[in-house]
Amino acid sequence: MIRALDHIVILVNDLAEAVGDYEALGFTVTPGGAHADGATHNALVSFADGSYLELIAFLKVQPAHRWWRHTLVGEGLIDFALLPGAIKEDVAAAKSRGLSLLGPIPGGRERPDGVRLAWQSAFADPTELPFLCGDVTPRELRVPQDSAWKHHNSVTGIFRVTVAVRDLEASAARFGALLGHAPLVEPGRRLFKLGTSYIVLQAPGPDLPESAAIEARIERRGEGIAALALRRDYLATVPRALDAELTHGARLTIS
Repeated sequence: MIRALDHIVILVNDLAEAVGDYEALGFTVTPGGAHADGATHNALVSFADGSYLELIAFLKVQPAHRWWRHTLVGEGLIDFALLPGAIKEDVAAAKSRGLSLLGPIPGGRERPDGVRLAWQSAFADPTELPFLCGDVTPRELRVPQDSAWKHHNSVTGIFRVTVAVRDLEASAARFGALLGHAPLVEPGRRLFKLGTSYIVLQAPGPDLPESAAIEARIERRGEGIAALALRRDYLATVPRALDAELTHGARLTIS
């Protein structure tokens, strides 16, 4: 059974610059290391709810990489991952519900302190769907904890992931096949609760909130993650949108 949001992937051009900018926004950023394929390296913003932001940059030209196409568009939110309970079983269950998935596929990276991490991933064909990321080595080695959870901006986790889709009902059916349950229905949106977070599917439409931003995401990158609402340890009267220059194009708000 898929348990929770795992992480959000944010493409950046220069990792060191992005780390400085996210620190300026009040986040604690932990060096991640280089991935096993040598194509990318990352840094992480880890939250107390167990999720994290992955700031990722390419180290070399890699046209065959899943995310390389996004470099032609520019920085920003490009993908997100879910945490499976047992990845082989979760892949088999999604396939039994009619979803096409590739994997599990081995992956890993080496941290700056020399610790090597391993995981398995699984990917669905439709681009708007998240991928699965299941740990082989202990998860606490991959996901920074304790002091890494303390952020000057008081963020404690991810409240909502907004996904831009073309066909609301078709995408809701695919997400339902992946997650194993039906969505909550709202006008113009479909909501899937996962742990303490929500995945919100939205298609462009008249009189719908953020419709222009949803349409712009589809035009620029295709379907997929469009915005992220972060949760902090106290209730905000008005959500605060973070400076897109400092977030490197990611649409982030703190609620």
